Amino acid sequence: MELELNTEVAVHRKLALFGGLLIVLVGTSSSSHAADDEARSQPVRGVWLASVGSDSLYSKPALEKVVKRCSEVGINTIFVVTWNRGYTLYPSPIMEREFGVRIDPQLEGRDPLRELIELAHAENIEVHAWFEFGFSSSYQQPDGGHLLKKRSQWAALNARGKLVERNGFQWMNGFDPKVQSFVLAMMKEVVANYDIDGVQGDDRLPAMPNTGGYDPQTVAQYKNEHNGSSPPSDPTDAEWVQWRADKFSLFVERAYRELKALDPDLCVSWAPSVWPWSRDQYLQDWPRWAREGWGDMFCPQVYRRDLDAYRQTLASVKQQVPADVLPKIVPGQLIALADGYDLPSDHVRAAVEINRQLGFQGELFFYYQGLQQHSEVFDSLYTSKDDRP
Repeated sequence: MELELNTEVAVHRKLALFGGLLIVLVGTSSSSHAADDEARSQPVRGVWLASVGSDSLYSKPALEKVVKRCSEVGINTIFVVTWNRGYTLYPSPIMEREFGVRIDPQLEGRDPLRELIELAHAENIEVHAWFEFGFSSSYQQPDGGHLLKKRSQWAALNARGKLVERNGFQWMNGFDPKVQSFVLAMMKEVVANYDIDGVQGDDRLPAMPNTGGYDPQTVAQYKNEHNGSSPPSDPTDAEWVQWRADKFSLFVERAYRELKALDPDLCVSWAPSVWPWSRDQYLQDWPRWAREGWGDMFCPQVYRRDLDAYRQTLASVKQQVPADVLPKIVPGQLIALADGYDLPSDHVRAAVEINRQLGFQGELFFYYQGLQQHSEVFDSLYTSKDDRP
């Protein structure tokens, strides 16, 4: 549903040219967000709301149950998937114009993002748009799915000239300015059209498996910056890894500045893998992003099934960023997986205790279904006087 711009918003949002895509950004008439200043000063008690392994997005009554449960247990921030498997989970004029598909076909006729925002804000719960798929084009589709079928030139290529794939995911070339502008345009579209509290990239935004970067455009750029020398044939070469990671860091800087220009109160966050694995495997040098101030919140995915490993990994995170950045760190904590994996409930509570012991006051749980699976934990997790276990 498109809303008319009032004069003030029209002046602010008018027309934008995103990498050659002329997009009319139609904004809401106000930007109230969910919480007042006092509520926003509270630690994040967040949960990722996924579209895989959950039916929560597929009807408004299901969304009502989500919000009710989050309110009951003290969750104050919902990170809802808005970009998955080559489809938006909100009606997108950009996707309709560029790929002829306005929304995930399973959601046709609805706007789950708008529904969730209205329901959550009524309970003073923030909603952040989670661009889960990032630069990935498809899952378990060797040809890259409908995105690369129409834009084959957007494919990420490995040293053999083949489409980059890893763990079932196929990838667009995240170094291509047109791919970057396309994804950023969708992020801006959500900020312009919805009373959203934040947007988030994750371990696929910006990211790419370290086997990528061998497309002609990226190779030419590398040669131009290295006196004509080609990139190393070894994708794990340290200098080659860092060069590509630095290119993604520039995207983070650009995205942060342009999104904040649209809405200075917007929370721009990133949820990368843990470093240095994030850099070495997926070209995400996120401690640099934190040091440079290119984000309002960083949610490293400290996905460890063993409590000692969780503590050690989180302690390492604490050493990877300056002390003044630590308040922006909200650990991502694994509590369930779509394949049926379920942590023991006592581990869920113990991991939150570890967060507090190490000085982290908030957490972000993957994913919403875990609130149901560990109901006995979440019914009491945030009910003490200071909201700590």
